[in-house]
Amino acid sequence: MNATACEDLSLTSNDRCDRCSAAAKVIATFINGQLMFCGHHAKEQKALKNKALSIYDPDGFLNVS
Repeated sequence: MNATACEDLSLTSNDRCDRCSAAAKVIATFINGQLMFCGHHAKEQKALKNKALSIYDPDGFLNVS
C-alpha cells in the first residue's frame, strides 16, 4: 500500500464523500475503483491503510489517532 500523495490525483469542490455527500478529503484507490471520503468518514475507515492500493490524503486525516 502506498499512502503517499499521488501526483495525478486532486480534489475539487465537486468531489463528494461516498458515504454522506460531504466534501471529499480522501481518495482511496482499490483494484476495482476508487472511493472518496470526507474527513469524518476517512477517520472511521482505519482499515483503508491495509486494503487500499494507494491513498490520497493531503490533509493527513488517516494519520490522526
